[in-house]
This record gives sequence, C-alpha cells and structure tokens, in this order.
Amino acid sequence: MDLPVLLEPSLLRAARQIYRTYCEVHPNLAQEPYGVAIDRHTHRGKLIFRSRPILLPQECFVPFSQLEAEIY
Repeated sequence: MDLPVLLEPSLLRAARQIYRTYCEVHPNLAQEPYGVAIDRHTHRGKLIFRSRPILLPQECFVPFSQLEAEIY
C-alpha cells in the first residue's frame, strides 16, 4: 500500500496552478496527466503523462490524486 507523500503547501499550490492553466489552455484534451513534476526551488513544473516519471534531483512529483483533491 502506497502512503501519500506530504508536500510543502507552496509546492502543492504551484502544481495545482500548473494543472489549472493546462486545463484552461487545452479544454478539449481528454488525456489526464499522472501528475506534475515540480522544481522544489523555483516552483516551475510540467505535466507528466507517463506512469513512471523521470525526475531531476531538485524535482518532486505531485500525483494527480493530490492535484484533484482541492480542484473538485
């Protein structure tokens, strides 16, 4: 059983904003991302559409389940 990873609230907010922006810019795309890879220092990130993301050392992964928790 996978336990949820606790993230800094600022990282989670930034990841949710990246996802919201994606939804606003691409409203007709049906592909749901697996999550967001986000830089711990700059809070810049990108959506991940693969089940096994490859992260840089300064990045962390925010799964879609944590993104949608506040959105819906």
